[in-house]
Amino acid sequence: MKIEEAIKQKNFGSEVEKMVVNLIFTGNWILSTNAQALKPTGLTTQQFNVLRILKGQHPKPAAISLVNERMLDKMSNASRLVEKLRQKGLVERTPCPDDRRQVDVKLTELGLEVLKESNKAIVNAAKKFNGLSDKEVSEVNNLLDKLRTNGSNID
Repeated sequence: MKIEEAIKQKNFGSEVEKMVVNLIFTGNWILSTNAQALKPTGLTTQQFNVLRILKGQHPKPAAISLVNERMLDKMSNASRLVEKLRQKGLVERTPCPDDRRQVDVKLTELGLEVLKESNKAIVNAAKKFNGLSDKEVSEVNNLLDKLRTNGSNID
């Protein structure tokens, strides 16, 4: 569906404005799709992101500051998310032996299992993108990378 049909707006101030609206709309659509896919696992998209970050460090622990810097949603509160995951038994927190101010976090066995199940749900949800060829997917990735690279040079 074209963005004009999706938001029922025929005209945009420019192609750049249309692109920005399209990116925001599509980003929200993807987040909603992933949130629905994760619902049966009891995880939010932000909690799933924390588990994936911790999986990348596994079996080593990760500092909350590392989790925070790698979060996709920069507005997320990593400490709060980690505490929710700890309450679910998916992660454990331990004081860092080298720095008493730092708390280390790592996945539990249950956390690994839930992450595996959640990954399957996300992969299944991504089947919505099967309409794109590998070449088109690569092109979208390259264009998005270029957009962020060029945009970060403007201040």
